[in-house]
Amino acid sequence: MSAMNPLVLDPGPLAMADALDVIRNHREVTLGPEAASAMTTAQAAVEALAGQPDPTYGLNTGFGSLSRHRIDHQNLKQLQVNLIRSHAAGVGEPLAEPVVRGMMLLLAASLARGHSGVRPVVATTLLEMLNHNLVPVVPSRGSVGASGDLAPLAHLALALIGEGEVKDQGVTRTGREALERIGVPPLELATKEGLALINGTHLMASFGILLIEDAHALLANAADVAALSIDACLGTDAYLDPELYEIRNHPGPVRVAKHMQRRLSGSAILKSHLDDDPRVQDPYSLRATPTVLGSCLDQLESIENVFARELGAVTDNPILLRDGRAVSGANFHGMPLALALDQIKLSIAAIAGISERRTYWLLSGRDDQSGIPAYLAREAGLESGLMIAQYTAAALVNEIRVACAPASCHNVSTSAGIEDFNSFGPTAALGAQHALDLAYRVIGVELLCSADALELRRPLRSGPGNEELFGWTRQTVDTRKTDRPLGTDIEALASALRRNNPTRIEP
Repeated sequence: MSAMNPLVLDPGPLAMADALDVIRNHREVTLGPEAASAMTTAQAAVEALAGQPDPTYGLNTGFGSLSRHRIDHQNLKQLQVNLIRSHAAGVGEPLAEPVVRGMMLLLAASLARGHSGVRPVVATTLLEMLNHNLVPVVPSRGSVGASGDLAPLAHLALALIGEGEVKDQGVTRTGREALERIGVPPLELATKEGLALINGTHLMASFGILLIEDAHALLANAADVAALSIDACLGTDAYLDPELYEIRNHPGPVRVAKHMQRRLSGSAILKSHLDDDPRVQDPYSLRATPTVLGSCLDQLESIENVFARELGAVTDNPILLRDGRAVSGANFHGMPLALALDQIKLSIAAIAGISERRTYWLLSGRDDQSGIPAYLAREAGLESGLMIAQYTAAALVNEIRVACAPASCHNVSTSAGIEDFNSFGPTAALGAQHALDLAYRVIGVELLCSADALELRRPLRSGPGNEELFGWTRQTVDTRKTDRPLGTDIEALASALRRNNPTRIEP
């Protein structure tokens, strides 16, 4: 549990840092009095509307294409339970715990803004589960990203009413068993509460804020490894002059160039080939690294703004306005997030793609001035060295590029055509997560090769930043003296890079 004070939900937006602290560090969350008051006022408006003779979507009607069916008042509670059960149609492996914790927090925060018309107990029950780390088992497939993340949120909501499955301290329990263990009764749903629990973008938003954080860490790791590769390849730092990128007028490349320049500062390897080096230019994979990674940095920060706005959103339907009217719209539509999630994939692909190209150049033996034998084989022919490590990186980059196919532009209609344009943001999120997992392995391959090549430069040393990374690498994988299986080395470095989680590229 985080030592910070509890996060208090009020009708305002969540800060991304607060949300991540709850998700990652299990910071406690409570419902504030202002939020409870707003929820109570909106819930009274819902009950008043549900009792009127005129139909109001979701309050006293069926759902989707069944909304023309008016539901009698005595059946409204059963309507909500039936909705949760029928919409829990997800399949596939369960979502990771942080994603589900994020869904729970963002759902509670959206309800706390007082435009969904549910009682405070709905939010407090969610928060009790979150604070006790009772994590509903939520299948990863089934949401089309419009009308909310219906199927995943329905599986989450099952736990609140004492059904479904929950992970509790490593044990799988029923929702009822888990709630009983913490002394919280299962929810008995009132008017509209089932609909409010499932009609939101909380899967997409949770995935997004986690992916943004992880993609920034990937980029920072990639910049560190790229700086090491410059000295490994006997490259130059001339193109890391920040003024070069200030002239281009994009902020991200300036920041990446400064970051890499700091990593190389003090390198004796750079000085060793300042004179009488016949090479005029390094390949794009070295020379354009600040431009490519800096562009990804600019994109990630732009995408982050999308998710920051979503952390202040109400994505329910219908929405209770301040004057008590219920308006049926499409705030649940995931297109703002779907487009952003597709863009995250493209940034990850660029980070991984240029890394693989640096690995290729390092191992190719084409640069006869670098003094590096092809594939870093100590006895060429007898040994293959790191040849196939680059093959692995190439295969991973190809798979990343396949995962980059945009989800947001491939529509499939649902609900008998009334829901005829969906966002498929969850598909984009799953693809981005897959691409991120593979990209860390690609960076791991480059680090394996660059660290090996740096040893050929001894006794010369690189800059302190690079030498720190080299020492850290050798704590993870030993020096390679002859051919050996490489798969375990690559996996070890990829896992270590993920745990390394460096700070972001500085402004």
